[in-house]
Amino acid sequence: MKIQSVTVFCGSKSGNQSGFTNQAIELGNALGENGIQLVYGGGGKGIMGAIADAVLAKNGKVVGIMPQLLLEWEAQHQGLTELIVTETMHDRKKILFEKADVAIILPGGMGTMDELFEMLTWNNLNIHQKKVIVLNWEGYYSPLIAMMEHMHNEGFMYDDWRNRITVAKDAEAVMQTIHAWSGE
Repeated sequence: MKIQSVTVFCGSKSGNQSGFTNQAIELGNALGENGIQLVYGGGGKGIMGAIADAVLAKNGKVVGIMPQLLLEWEAQHQGLTELIVTETMHDRKKILFEKADVAIILPGGMGTMDELFEMLTWNNLNIHQKKVIVLNWEGYYSPLIAMMEHMHNEGFMYDDWRNRITVAKDAEAVMQTIHAWSGE
């Protein structure tokens, strides 16, 4: 299957390490150069803004999905190819899921965790079989990965979490995974 569109879940803040933003920019550049559409939360700040700017700088397409509630709270990106405004957060997540072939998880906070686990839950319930890539730059998600391994070892997973998530160490590894899945 040729991957044409990815949804990226990530922080509307930049975090404490400049590398988080650098990885988002590197990934955004690669997506734009490879003609892969970015679908994301629509924000113009933090890692969200950095990846959108990078894709746009490479003449790529960027679709932002933002609920009405956040239009005033989060600074929406002003230069998107398309902005879809939803009524609710749930509507936002549904469209984010529907518009992509793959979900990529970059560093983020509570919202990113919510989006990741909803994608995984829908995958577990066979609502979809979309692949999920977690960018674990500098071990940001290592504690979460250890927790999922612990849940698996304690018998709370229906199958091995590694069947649902690919862990990539950096943006380059994310793109290598996408190319492999696309048969390139």
